[in-house]
Amino acid sequence: MKDRNGIAAAGNWILDITKIIDVYPKQDTLANISAQSSNNGGAPYNVLKDLAKLKAPFPLYGIGLVGNDETGKQIKKDCEDHSIDAGQICYSSLAGTSYTDVMLVRDTGRRTFYHYRGANALFDLQHIDLKSLRARVFHLGYLLLLDSLDEVKNNGRTNASVLLEEARALGFKTTVDLVSENSDRFKSIIIPSLPYIDVLFCNEYEAGKLTDIDINTENPDTDKIKELITRLLNMGVKEWVILHFPTGCAAGNAQGDFFYQGSVNMPEGSIIGTTGAGDAFAAGTLYGYHENWPMDKCLELGVCSAAMSLTQAGCSDGILPRDQTIQLSKQFGYRILK
Repeated sequence: MKDRNGIAAAGNWILDITKIIDVYPKQDTLANISAQSSNNGGAPYNVLKDLAKLKAPFPLYGIGLVGNDETGKQIKKDCEDHSIDAGQICYSSLAGTSYTDVMLVRDTGRRTFYHYRGANALFDLQHIDLKSLRARVFHLGYLLLLDSLDEVKNNGRTNASVLLEEARALGFKTTVDLVSENSDRFKSIIIPSLPYIDVLFCNEYEAGKLTDIDINTENPDTDKIKELITRLLNMGVKEWVILHFPTGCAAGNAQGDFFYQGSVNMPEGSIIGTTGAGDAFAAGTLYGYHENWPMDKCLELGVCSAAMSLTQAGCSDGILPRDQTIQLSKQFGYRILK
């Protein structure tokens, strides 16, 4: 690992078109749009841009597939503008660039997504050249939203699991994030990859779908969280399972170390949008993980990055450099996990 440096992120590259609405309407009724903006979306795009805005002191590499269209070119230019190496973001002539219409309710911050999978559905092993990269960390997301990589083969494996196995064999630390899909596909698609994942990020819903353990995140039980994380480690995750939820996060490893961290106690009215908060949390945590920080310090930057993202509608618009981001905790403090 000594000669490796940087984070490479692969998976979903999406343009989020966020519309701020006054109310989420019932079918056949009307809602008013008060503002609209276009922003980065998808795990690699969000995480890398967040790291760039945190002023991460290491190289950033994007890997993925976009359409050969103006949106795809816009994404690659945005990467270049933020010093993200876009050399392995390929163009496809078979599908357009993926996008999501995000309906964000002004007074609550709650959002609903309408997603076009586009070129991301075609992203597969042939679009990735890991051997040419000297990054330390390989981040993949979102599993369950990458059709070709998610397909379960006759042997029970997925190409995502093959990709992660190759990455570990080449010397990368592998980190993975999931999507909160309402389906019964979690176990068949995710479990084959678990033995090749060093760090798994998931929220309480995703973890529950994998383990059949439910958590009350409004008043989380730390013993139940520990049980859930232990279950995922026993299912194959190599180093850390990192669980995030509205009131905080937790991390546990195979050596029996557990850390709990409350989220930033943001004041009422400061939350504009929740889109991208999970990726901002992952970006802050990965910043520390890459730099070999203790896990408790990684989680602190993670929750501060997530809180910063809440202050703007776009996924990365609220992110500030690391020192300014961590100051948020000194200004508002952390929630207490019982």
